[in-house]
Amino acid sequence: MDDTVFKARIISGLNEVSPDAWNGLANPEGLSYDPFLSWEFLEALESSGAARPETGWSPCHVLVEGPGETLLAAMPLYAKTHSQGEFVFDHSWADAYERTGGHYFPKLLSAVPFTPVTGRRLFVKPGPEQDRLQNALLSAALQIATQNDFSSLHVNFIEPGFAEQMGETGLLIRTDQQFHWHNDGYSDFSDFLAVLSSAKRKNLRKERAKAQTGLTFKHLQGDAIKEHHWDAFFEFYMDTGARKWGYPYLNRDTFSILGERLADQILLILAYEGETPIAGALNFIGSETLYGRYWGCTAARPFLHFETCYYQAIDYAIANGLNAVEAGAQGGHKLARGYAPVTTYSAHWIAHKGLREAIDQYLERERQAVEHESEYLQKRTPFRKDIS
Repeated sequence: MDDTVFKARIISGLNEVSPDAWNGLANPEGLSYDPFLSWEFLEALESSGAARPETGWSPCHVLVEGPGETLLAAMPLYAKTHSQGEFVFDHSWADAYERTGGHYFPKLLSAVPFTPVTGRRLFVKPGPEQDRLQNALLSAALQIATQNDFSSLHVNFIEPGFAEQMGETGLLIRTDQQFHWHNDGYSDFSDFLAVLSSAKRKNLRKERAKAQTGLTFKHLQGDAIKEHHWDAFFEFYMDTGARKWGYPYLNRDTFSILGERLADQILLILAYEGETPIAGALNFIGSETLYGRYWGCTAARPFLHFETCYYQAIDYAIANGLNAVEAGAQGGHKLARGYAPVTTYSAHWIAHKGLREAIDQYLERERQAVEHESEYLQKRTPFRKDIS
């Protein structure tokens, strides 16, 4: 296959590609399953209207095909007219670009919309042609950027090893930090608490007791999730979105489509006061990881956020043998609850030579700061010091 000629083309929506063909590359056999890369998830964002040109997300996904139009590689890609819903903040870059007399938008972005989760971005099956096909995808994306006068190309939340490869190609590497919980083979939540320091262990017990007082927590999956559950959760989501972001990214149809397509990969945690749900957290289930995405409530209760989003997720991960819980971006408060700092990576190409050089220098200092902060936080985790 070394002499095979690859052909790259762009599609303006995932409805133009077979779900099986896309999924076979996004989640190939032998690699961990990532629900956010699936055709079902990404296409739901498009068909529901959450990620469409009207909202500033114009799909221009790259496909690489071989003989007989056989799909060999794919890359989720969007032309963006803003920087919202990305969780890798480049507002200062946009300001600097505008001051040079240029236009930062539109730009190109390869990422999962509205989802700060690390994962694969160049979809290729493992094999002897993997590197060649990945290079073809990246070359196609850069060609799209240069030929259409895009200011930049951004590949967000990439895997650490892939970040190193991207850096070797000349892209600028940026780091940041999230907090993830790791399962060290715990048998239950009490087993997890046993590895914490005495003070932290007591604090978490108190938080759970206060949060659970007068409430019942239900874990819903598959056919157990009904439209009235989505109605309740959407109310929670809208309340949180309005307070945190100014406007929520997803709409009501998004949740119904996701529930229809990915019910078995969804864990919806609802907190009930009597028969009335007052809070909820939406999680997605991978083969190794539970991903906490969205949460909200309509009634304030002490530690309700921690219980619904963090402790209930840990309960589920332990019971189902998952290796980790990823609870989204930011949140230093997660550290005291057993979530440890993890470095995240993104890669960037900037068209403007002067700005690219300035950003490169800035990112070198930022990477050092992120590394130092991670080292500092690692020393402040709640785990017992006598446990190696």
